[in-house]
Formats: sequence, C-alpha cells, structure tokens
Amino acid sequence: MDASGNMEKQSEETSEEINRKKQYQRETETLLGRLHLQDKHQQKFSPAELLKIYPPVNQDQETSEKDLAHAFLQRLMMLDYRARYIPVRQDSAELSQSKPVPELDTAETDDDDLDVLFSTRKDKSKLKAHVHPMDVQMAVFHCSDSFLKQNMITKLSQCQYALPLLVPDLVTMDIDCPLWTFRQITKTWKISEIQDNSNIVTKSMPICKAETPMVSFLRLGSLSLSKSQLLNTLINDRHSTFFHRNCPGSTKSRHLMDGVAEIAWYCPAGKPNDAFTDCIAFCNLHGDALSIEKQRDILTEKSSVNVVFAPTMEKGGKSTAVISALYKSPKPLIILIADNDSGAVKMKDGKYKMGLKDRTQSEVSVELKEIIETILSGPHESFQLETMAKVSGIRVDEDDKVCQKGKSAAMKIVKLLQTKDVSTIKDTFLPCHGQLWHEWCRINKELNHLNGEIEKSQKEKKLEQIRKDQCTASSELMKLFIESLSSLPSTDKEYFLKWCQILIDALSTDDLSSILQSYDKVWSEVLALKKKHDKSDQLKIKQKELDRISAKLQSATFGLEHMFREMGQIYEAHASLQKQAKMTEKTDWSTYPKLAAELMISGHPMELLDGDAGHVPLTWISSLLDEVIKKLGDKKVFVLSVLGIQSSGKSTMLNAMFGLKFAVSAGRCTRGAFMQLVKVSEEIQKDFQFDYILVVDTEGLRALELEGNATLHHDNELATFVVGLGNMTLINIFGENPAEMQDVLQIVVQAFMRMKKVKLSPSCVFVHQNVTDIAAAEKNMDGKRRLQDKLDQMAQLAAKEEVCEAQCFSDVIAFDVKKDVKYFAQLWEGSPPMAPPNPGYSESVQELKNFILSKASQSAGITLSQFRSTICDLWTALMNENFVFSFKNTREIAVYRKLEVQYGNWTWDLRNNMLAIENGLYKEIKSGKRDKVELSFLHKEINKTFGEIEKAMTTHFDDNSDKEMLVQWRGRFENKIKEFLDEHVKGVKRKLDEVIEQKIACKKLDDKKIEFEKKLLQKSKELAHQLKDKAKDEEELEKQFNSVWRVWVRELTANTKPIEDINLEEDAFRILQELGIEPSLIDQSRRIGKYKKLSEVGNYAHYVSLTKHQHQPGQELQDKERERDSGGLKRCVDYMSEKIPKVGNFVKGYFLPEEQQHIRSLIKDVEKQSLDKTKSKPVASEGYRSTYLQEVAKHVKERVIDFESKKKYALKKEFTVDLLLYVFDSAGTWLSESYKTFKKNNNALTYVESKKTQYYNVFRSFCKGNSSAVVLGELICEKLKSSIVEAVCNETAIDLAGKIRGSFPAFKENRLNLEKHVLKGLAEKEVFSDFITYILNPRTQVETFIREKVHKYIFTENKDEVQKVLKKNVEDINKLVSQALFTATEKVKKMEGKKGVADKWMEEFSSLLEKELTFDTICCENFSDINNFDFLKEETEKGLKPIIEEMNSLSLHEMEEFRMQPDQILIDQLCHCCWVKCPFCAAVCINTIENHSPDKHTVPFHRPSGIIGWHTKGTKDLVSDFCTTLVASDRRFLRDGSDTSYPYKQYHTAGEKYSSWQITPDASKLTYWKWFVCRFQKQLEDHYEYKFQGGGTIPSDWRDHSKEKAIESLDELYR
Repeated sequence: MDASGNMEKQSEETSEEINRKKQYQRETETLLGRLHLQDKHQQKFSPAELLKIYPPVNQDQETSEKDLAHAFLQRLMMLDYRARYIPVRQDSAELSQSKPVPELDTAETDDDDLDVLFSTRKDKSKLKAHVHPMDVQMAVFHCSDSFLKQNMITKLSQCQYALPLLVPDLVTMDIDCPLWTFRQITKTWKISEIQDNSNIVTKSMPICKAETPMVSFLRLGSLSLSKSQLLNTLINDRHSTFFHRNCPGSTKSRHLMDGVAEIAWYCPAGKPNDAFTDCIAFCNLHGDALSIEKQRDILTEKSSVNVVFAPTMEKGGKSTAVISALYKSPKPLIILIADNDSGAVKMKDGKYKMGLKDRTQSEVSVELKEIIETILSGPHESFQLETMAKVSGIRVDEDDKVCQKGKSAAMKIVKLLQTKDVSTIKDTFLPCHGQLWHEWCRINKELNHLNGEIEKSQKEKKLEQIRKDQCTASSELMKLFIESLSSLPSTDKEYFLKWCQILIDALSTDDLSSILQSYDKVWSEVLALKKKHDKSDQLKIKQKELDRISAKLQSATFGLEHMFREMGQIYEAHASLQKQAKMTEKTDWSTYPKLAAELMISGHPMELLDGDAGHVPLTWISSLLDEVIKKLGDKKVFVLSVLGIQSSGKSTMLNAMFGLKFAVSAGRCTRGAFMQLVKVSEEIQKDFQFDYILVVDTEGLRALELEGNATLHHDNELATFVVGLGNMTLINIFGENPAEMQDVLQIVVQAFMRMKKVKLSPSCVFVHQNVTDIAAAEKNMDGKRRLQDKLDQMAQLAAKEEVCEAQCFSDVIAFDVKKDVKYFAQLWEGSPPMAPPNPGYSESVQELKNFILSKASQSAGITLSQFRSTICDLWTALMNENFVFSFKNTREIAVYRKLEVQYGNWTWDLRNNMLAIENGLYKEIKSGKRDKVELSFLHKEINKTFGEIEKAMTTHFDDNSDKEMLVQWRGRFENKIKEFLDEHVKGVKRKLDEVIEQKIACKKLDDKKIEFEKKLLQKSKELAHQLKDKAKDEEELEKQFNSVWRVWVRELTANTKPIEDINLEEDAFRILQELGIEPSLIDQSRRIGKYKKLSEVGNYAHYVSLTKHQHQPGQELQDKERERDSGGLKRCVDYMSEKIPKVGNFVKGYFLPEEQQHIRSLIKDVEKQSLDKTKSKPVASEGYRSTYLQEVAKHVKERVIDFESKKKYALKKEFTVDLLLYVFDSAGTWLSESYKTFKKNNNALTYVESKKTQYYNVFRSFCKGNSSAVVLGELICEKLKSSIVEAVCNETAIDLAGKIRGSFPAFKENRLNLEKHVLKGLAEKEVFSDFITYILNPRTQVETFIREKVHKYIFTENKDEVQKVLKKNVEDINKLVSQALFTATEKVKKMEGKKGVADKWMEEFSSLLEKELTFDTICCENFSDINNFDFLKEETEKGLKPIIEEMNSLSLHEMEEFRMQPDQILIDQLCHCCWVKCPFCAAVCINTIENHSPDKHTVPFHRPSGIIGWHTKGTKDLVSDFCTTLVASDRRFLRDGSDTSYPYKQYHTAGEKYSSWQITPDASKLTYWKWFVCRFQKQLEDHYEYKFQGGGTIPSDWRDHSKEKAIESLDELYR
C-alpha cells in the first residue's frame, strides 16, 4: 500500500512537472512572440547582424515591443547601460504602458464620491503589463549565437552589470553554464600590500582565470525586501549591478529570470574607501531557492560565503531543512531574517544571523560588509570560473563539439608557444616579419634616396636576398595556424581564432603587466632626474634601461595580428620571387589572401600598416583587397579614418559606434593602422551611394613605445596616410591639454595641407573626449574659438613648411567650427574600476554617428579597387622625401586616361564627319559648281555631329561613377573640343580654298580644254569619215591618226607657252655659293651625306669651335685680319683641336648634354620654320620661284647667328652648310610635289597629249561606223573612269582609316596606348637607327610606325577585308551612275525630236553625279543626231561593266596616288597631341591633349639620360641613371649650360621647362630601357662618342633582362 502510494505521489509530481514545463514553454513562446523573436530561437542572432549600419537609435523616444530586442542590443553595444531601461511604446492600446488613468462612472454626489474612495472593489479593467527588462535581456541572450552572447556579456560587464552564470534552458529546463561568454572579460584591480597603502599592486587577468572568494546570495521563500538591491549596496551603491524590483521598468510578471544565477565582481581601486580590500565575486540566485534545488546546491558548494535570506526562523518551516544543512556545512553562513529586528549575532565560527525588520538598508549593508570582510580575512575557499566546467549535472557551452574543435586546434599553437619565453616568441616562431621584414623596409625606403643606378641595383639585390631568406624561414607555428584556417569550417574557424586570442592573451598577460610596471618605475626615475637637471651618467643609464624595457615590451606584445603579419610576409616573399622567376606553380601561400579576405568580410579587422616596421605591405594588401573584390564585387565604400594620440579613446569610441573589434587596452595600444568593413543595412541602403563603411583605426600619435624613435616623422607619415585614405577623418583629442592638442593639430593640419596640394579633399571632424562639462554651451563656444585659433596658427605654420599659401584652416579644407567639432563626455561615470560607462558618452557616440552618416550620405564613396590604388599611391609617395611632388593618384590617372580615350572618340567622330564634308565640297569645286566656302557654312554642316558629341560629353561627365573627379577637367575638355572643331573647320577651309585657288589659276586652261576637246572630237569625226573604207585595217588607222595627231597638237597649243621643269639642286648650289660658301665644302657635304640625318647626330661637338669666332660667308679678308690680330692663340687651339685627340676629348667633355639638346632644338626649329615659310608660297597655283629658297637660306643664316650670340662657343661653317642642305632637302620635297601639281594643272601640251588614247578610240569607233550614241557612251565611260577611281579611292581611304582605328589595338585608345605599341614594335624589330629616330625625333618615328601598320593592314594582313570595303564603294558608285543614267533618260524622253536634247540629257546626267563624282561635261555639238537615249543608256552601261570589273580588282597601290590617304588621316588624328620632352631624358609626354596646361607633363617611365647623350661634365662618361632615381638623390645638375647648379630633388625650381614636368621618384624595375641600353650599348657609345663607364657603368643585373621581359614590362607600366 505504501509502495503504491509513493508511486502515485511520484506520478503526480511527474505530471505536475510536465504541466509546469508546458506552461513555462507557452509563456516563453508568448514572450518571444511579443518581442518578435520567435524565429530567432532557432536561427540565432550573430555578430554579423550587429556589424551593420542601422537607422539611428533615438535614445529619448519610446520603442515598440517588436523593436525592443534590437534597440536593447544596439544600445548595449554602444555601452549605454540604460539599455535595460528602454521605455516601451505598446503597439495596441490595451497593452499601453503610458495608459491613461481610468475614470469611474458615478453620480456626482459627495456621498457617492466617498463610497468610491473607501471601496475595496478591484477595477476589472486590469491591463496587461509590459515586458520585464530582464526578460528582454535574457530573451536576446537565448536568441543569440555563442559569439554574440560573448559580445553581449562582455558589454554587460563593461556596463558593470551582473552576468548570467547558471541559466535554465528554455525548452529542456536543463541548467546551462555559459562559460564561453566570459572568455573575453578581463578585470583589473588594485590591492594594498602594506598597511599604510604605500605599495599598491595592480592585478589584471582574464576573469575566467581569477581565483577570488565568492559570496552567494539565496532567498528561501518570499520576502518584501529586495535581495538584489541590498547586494548592490555592497558592490556599488550608485549603480544597480543586479536588477531589482525597484529599478525603472520593473514589473511583477518576470518570466525568464527565475532560476538564473548572476555573478558580478567587486574590484577595489587600492584606495582607503574601498568596500573590500580584494577582488570578490558576488553571486545572486534569482527566484525562490527552495524550488531551485540544482542551482542552489551548485552555488552553496562553490561559494566561499553563503548569505541566505529567510522570511522567518521557525522550526518546521519550509526552509528549515535547507538552513540546517547550510548551518552544519563548514562553509561560512550569514542568515538574514525578515521578521527579526536584532543586529548581527555570531552564533559560532563562520555562522552569523541578522535581523532585517525595522532596520534601514544602510545599517544592514554596513554590518553585512563587516561580517564578509571578517570571514574573508581568515582562511576561505576560492572560486575560479573555469572550475564550473567540472560541475556535474549542468551543461557547459564550451563542451560543444565545434567549440572544442576550435580549442584543440588553438591549443596546438599555444603548446608550441609555451615552450618559449614570451619575449622570444616572435623571433622564434614568426621569423619573416621580424628582423628580416624590418631590414627589408629600411632598404626599401632607401631606394627612394639613392645616388645612382649602381647603388639601386645593389639594394635591389639585398631586397631579393631578404625575400629568399623569408621563403626559406619555416615555422611550425605558422604551418599549424594556416592549416587550421584552411581546413576548418567557418564556425569552427571563428572558435579557433577566438581561442587563439584568448589563450595567447592569457599567456602574455603576466609578463606584460610586470614589464609595464618596470617601465613605469624607470620612467618615473628618468623624469625625476630630468627635473633635477641631472647631467651625470645616471640619466643615460636609466634612459638605456628604458629603451631596453621598451624593446622587451615590443617583443612581449603578441597577438593574432602578428600571425597575420607573418602570413602577409610569407605571401609577399613568395609572390616577389615568383614574379621574378615567372613560375607557374603556386603552393599554399597563394591562398593566404583569400583566407584573410574571408575573415575581413566576416568582420575581422585586418592590418593595413605595420606599426612596428612603419611600412605598408603593398603586395599583401593589394592581393587581400583583390580577393575581397572577387567575393563581394567591386563594392563602393565610405572610408572613415581616425587619428589621435595614444590611449585617447579612439578604438573604444569606434567599437561603441560600429560594434568593431579593435584592441582597446592601454598597454596593448593598436600598432599601425587596421581596417574593418561595416555593411550598410538594407533598411537605409537607399539613403547612401555606397555599400560599406570601411573604418581605418590607427596607432596613437606620439605612442609611448615609439618615444624618441623618429616619432615626429612617423606621426607625419601616419597622419598623411590615413587622412589621404579617408573620405572623412575623425581627429580625436583627449581632454583639453593645450600642449597635447598643439602637437596633434600641427601634424593633422600639415596632412590636410598635403592633401590639398595633391587634389584630394577629405572632410574632417574634431572630437574632444573626456570633456568635463559638455552641457555648458558658452564654455563649448569658447573652446571652439580657441580650437579655431590654434588651427589657423597651425595652417600658417604648415603653409611655410609645405610652401603653400594659407592664412587660416578653412583655406586648407572645408571646415565649419560650429558643426565639425564634437564634445564627448567622460567615458566613466565615476572612478574605475567599478564605475559604469557614462550614459552621456553613448549619447555623444550616437550623435557623432548620426553626424558622420549625414555627411557620408552626401558622398559617393570609392570602390574597393580605387581604395586599393589609393593605398599604393599614398604609400609610394610617402616613401619619398617630398610627398607632394612624389604623389601619383592612380585613380585620377586612370579616370583621366579613360577621358582621353573618350576625347579621342569624340574628335574622331568630328574628323570623320568633316572628311566626308570636305570630300563632297572638293567634288563640287572640281566640277565647277562651287567657287567659295564660308566658315559659317562648314560649321552649319558639322553642327548636327557636334551636337551629338556635346550630348555624349554631358552624359559622360554627368552620369559617370567618377563624376566628382571628372568635374575638374570638364570645362577644359569642353573648350578643347570646341577648339578642335574650330581648328579643324579652319583647316578644311584652308585646304578647300587652295583647291579653289588652283581651280581659278587653271581657269584659262580649263576654258581651253573645252575648246580642245570640241576640236579634237570634230577632227576625229572628220578623219574617221575620210578613212571609213579602211576601218578594218587597224595598223593603217593608227598610222593615219598618229600622223594627223601631231599636227592637231601643234595647231591646238600654238599659242601656249610650255612649262619647263625645275632643278632645285642647282638652285640650292647657286644660293650657297652666293652666301660665300666654297663649292668644295658644298660638294664634300653632299658626297658624305651626313646632313640628311642632321637632327639625329649623336654628338655635335665636332661642329663646335671653342673660340667665339666663326667664318661668316663673304668675310674671308676680315677673318684673316682677325686671325693675325689674335696672335698665335687661336691657331694653336685650332691646330690642337684637329691634331691632338686629347684636346678634342676636352671639347667633348666640356660640351654639356644640355648644349647638345640646344643645337638639336635649333635644327628642328629651323626646319619647321623653313618648311612653314615654304608651304606659305603659292607653288601649286602660281609656280616656283628660286627666291623661295633664297628666303629660306637667309632665315637659316639669321637663326644660326642669333643662336651663337647667346652662347660661349661658335658653330663651324660645316654646321651651317649641313643645316642649309638639310633644310633644302626638307623644303625641296614639298616644292617638287607642289610644282608637279602646278605643271599638271597648267600645261596645255601635257593635257592635250593625255587625251590621245581617248580620241583615238573615238576616231576608231566612228571609222567602224558606230552611231553617235555608241561613241558618246564610250566617251562618257572614258571620262567616268578616272573620276570613279578617284571617288572610290578617297571613300575607301576614309572608311579604312575608321576600320583600322577601330580594330588595331595601337590606334584604339589614347596617346599612352599608342606609345606602348610603338615601343613594342621597336623592341621586336631591334633596329638601332629606328630607336635613335624615336629618341631624338619621336614624332617622325611614330608617323613611320602608323604608316607601316596601315600598310601592313592593307597589303598583307587584311587584304581581303580591304577589297570588300573597296568593292562596296565601287558598288555604291555603280548604283549612283546607273540611277543617274535612268533618271536622265526618263527625263528627256518627252523631249525626243526637239533641238538640243543631247545637251539636256548630258546636263541632267552631270548634275546627278556632281555630289559624288568630278565629271567633266562633254560638248554634245557633235552628237546632236542622237535620238534614242535608251540606246545611249544601254551603251553607257555596257561600257561601264568592264570599268566596274577593273575597279573591283583595282591594285590597292593606286590608292596612294589620291588626296585621301588612310595613314595620313590616322597620323592627323593620333599625332595631334603633346610632344614635349622630359628635360633630362627626352621621354615624350603622353598626354593626348596638345596644350594640356595646367596639368603637368608626365610619362609612365623615364629612361637613362645617357641614351640622349647626357654625360658627366668634364668626362666622357655617359649617364646610366634614370631621372626618376636622380630626383630622389642628393645630386645636382647644371641648367642651360650655366654655372648654376640645382638639386635634382628641387628640379622644379630650375625654370618653366622643368617645373612643367611631374617626375616622381620611381622604385620600379624599368626593365625596357635597361634592356635597350645593354642591347645597344656599343651603338650608343659610337653614336654619342662617349662611354658607359666610371660613374655611368651599367649595373650587372641589367644584363639579366631579356627582350621578352622588356616587352612585358611595357604592359605593366603602361596600364
């Protein structure tokens, strides 16, 4: 019976338990539903969801229940401890928290009012309470994954709140211990080791490791007194560490807190008023401990002291058994009795009781503190959080399989580390980024401060050797680390990284703490000695000791970032060597950037600048960002940079603002710069033009560890780098110390000044942290005024430093002191370590965040690829001494290059349209239909095309993603297009005017031509009639015609004077003789022929005389007298110059490279001016006069005399002779061609003779009895033939130019692209003379390149394609002629039988062709008998067929005879650009625009100055240095042959020729020209008559470059 009863009882209990669980789960579901978290219990919140930019949290307004969980999380992450007390706005009226007070509906009598007042009836309209604040916290906790839980608990700890230690599971009700969530928490406290507090010891450790006493608080039954509230008075009576019933927002309907045990730690500050003298853990079990047995047992077993709250102490009560058990336990026990009013009573050792009735909380708290202090001053058990993992009956989150897997992988690494002293870990296990990397950085920086190529070559070898050493330095640690990163799934990997950081931090905490204490002690001693002005060795000894401790501190600082650094260096080393060796096989190192990119995307910060080495690993960062781009796409980011002195709260602010993971502890200040991505959430994406905010946090300026180690330079570098990277820069200032502020402001203002000079325009916000009274508006305004004054002062100082004009800070950057300065409250509300964060701080963070987002919404941001190139640009420039002159904005260059391509397309469209207009007008002029062309008419014709181009330009500038950058060039390019159009229209008018002039000049002959043809036709007809009977005898006919033809020609040209040929060579000889030049000297120059390449002569020294005296033509007698007067000196010098080689060498050595350039420029200028002068003569219309050459000769002579007058040397007569012959040659070519045109257009005899075949055919046709229609048809076809050939060839030339430009890579884009292909072509052919032409006369070689490529395209590679274009144009002309024949015939049919019909037909036919063909009208007087025009049409069409067939197989070479040439069209288009040469190496500016001021001249890479003949003064040593190396050196150069020398570093001060160039120091390989110098060393030496020797010796490694590498290097540099 008893057994049966027990079973029933157990069954009842089980059933009751099941019902209780079901009820609990129903209530849980309801709660989660109210908070809109029902889905999140399965699909947990993750940190990634918080690492987003959400709509701003309004801290003053109520939040609806559905947003409560999110608002709680956001505010908690911002360190706002009021996240617990968020006012709730219920979504329905019945759940409203701020409900109106209900009114009772009663009659209005005093008695009724009193009845209501004393009524005990309860109001039935009881409203449902809002969600309990701790239910919100625990609901979010249960709905978060383990990583977010960890973040949450860490933030709660920072807010000085109690943390959940034991938590019932929502479904199973099993007890969980979230040990993992405590792993990131480190507590710091101070204790006094000696009675008088003279020795304060700071302890800092992970809280999981801390062994402290634990005091547990339990409640047995129900009490009116708040246990949690009393507990708070023990820890911090100003802050509710444990939530209690009297906290704002508390309700009775608490659901998730029952059974939860919370823990908090009291940490003393080492002060007399500390509540306790050592760190103590306080644990609070929520709910009735009588019904929560498991948690109660765990806590009482683990605690050092148990404090029990009991309603009464009556025996037999529910709590008796529990109290008895605790009383018998050896553990100290304090019982607080609710219905007892007595004070504290000690019952026996360690057992106390105390009444609570009628006593103040303050009284109880004081007594309780004393008892706890007494108990803990004796022997007691300690509690360590980690031991919870060993408690049976509970589930510990760290036992999860994924967590254990991550931990075991991390433990392998830690076990390795434990074998070494913490200060040697980095040297032992991370060899690549230690000494090797630091040495590499040092040498790499030196590459930008060299004195020549040999030194550069030596340093490059050292760099290569370091990379090899890095590749061979293996580390077991890194193998394990990479293996885990590569193989673990994402969650396991996250655990692995967390465990690594946790375990590594634990490993170094003690060492770091002791090192910092040692540093602090020695630093204090150094300061004391400095105050005493101690000059003894003691100060030096202490300073050395300080340096030693500082070095030890650096070695002991070890974290995950160092392992990622090592990864980066392993990657850089292998990538560098692979690039050189061109290996195709890649090992696991090639996956490192991908691994790092995955982590960066998931929210991990990645190091951008290595603070220890002071260097950016560009290869690693570029590859990492490339991988990010591969995974995300080339997303747009808004870059937010932060600057401030060390420990000024930057990282804390960023972590609070965006939920980032930057390191924040004072002893482990961020070293260098780290970057982290924060996604813009979908809710607000529409308000922004970018997808992410990329935050760059920096190492503090003036860092303690860097004291005395080139700090200022380091700070300037860092500031310039991060300011340049950021779309916005936050400048963080801690406190209001004017001295500290001044240091930071000076650095920052200089950085902004540099940005302005390189056309970068970031915005800035100043943040004043730790300001005592941020509410005082007047004080703030005064503070802002003082800041403005300081900034203005700093701007003026920086302006002097950077050689720039600026009177105030707003001259440097757009800045509004009223808006762009923010004040932050102190971080802590009270004194640490027990102080919670100041709520004002989180308000300041939120306000700043809103301000940043408001400004960011106006920015387009930049793409990740642009960010990557900006990093490279900034860092490359910072490596050089002069940042501003070294900076190259790759993004801006790329945008400009694309604009150049567009400009090329726009100008091509204009040119193409203008060519068509010109072609049409040319035909009209030649046909006599037009005798004038006005500019306005040409503009009207081109206007439609120009309008379309203007629209295309507007679209390009307005809709382009880079429109903010393009705007700087918009006005200039719009003007350039207009200038191009005006210039081109004028050019076309000029050409057409020449055609009109020629037409007018030929009018006399043209008039005769009609008469000639009329007579020839008549005579042919008459002769044919006479010889009709001999029509079959072809020989007889030809014989008769020939005999008569000669008579006809004499007859017809009897009154015209024949035009004779000209002999330019004889004229030139005569003119030179008239100038007094000896015939023998002229003959000698002609025979040798050296003058033909005068502009490409390597060394002009043999043309130079040291004395300022030269034979002038016609002055022989004066010369002899002067020689006699000057005594023997001149004869001696001349004799020695000719006979003794050493003197000749001296002349060459003295003769500076600059002078060589001046002579070459003289030759080019004289040639151009002479050619322009010659071309201005009307040779084609009026003929040639020998005075034209005389004018040229006079001009040349005057220019030579003028040149000599400005020099200290004279030019020999041989030079003048060669120059004259060279110019005559150049002008002679044009004169011959023009005279040929004149002769063709004006020689009647030539014209008549050219018609012989045509009229023989007419004669023969008449002889055969053919009708007039047949003869006229033949005559028409004969005349059409030449016209069709010309029209087809001209049209084909235009079409081919467009086709070649569109299909040939060299002609497609901009000037830069063309240059690359020209250089490739030169390397492939390896012809030295072509190289020399390119070096000395680049345009000539580029034109040759274009001609060769066009010739190759037409005659070799695309012959069939060209024939198709030709056939299409032939077909179009054929259709046009056929249509004209049909239309003309149809029109005259109605007129048949009338007089002059043939003339009408011919007139109509000619008019239909005049726009396309230059068809000369035929006089139809001899064809008046034609009456069947259909027959004429058929005969003409029959005659056209063989012409069309012949045209279809026309030799492409015939195209070369006509006015339109595809190569010339392309030359006009592609060579209409800048041709200015570098003053040092003569490399040609690659700007597509001819006059591109104010943009400076640039070229992707320069070349050794020796290739243009530069040599060291006083030697025969050619210069092997690149000017990009020289401009970073300490060497100097002489300008324009003067004795004034200028430092290469300040080359821009040497005059406009130099300042118009941007020559940036370049540490790249520059392979192409190195290969060229080695390949053609001998030819260069022979050409210039100097040697690559002495200081110009070619570095040996240059000879390792092959032609293939040289050509490849062009693709790398001409991007």
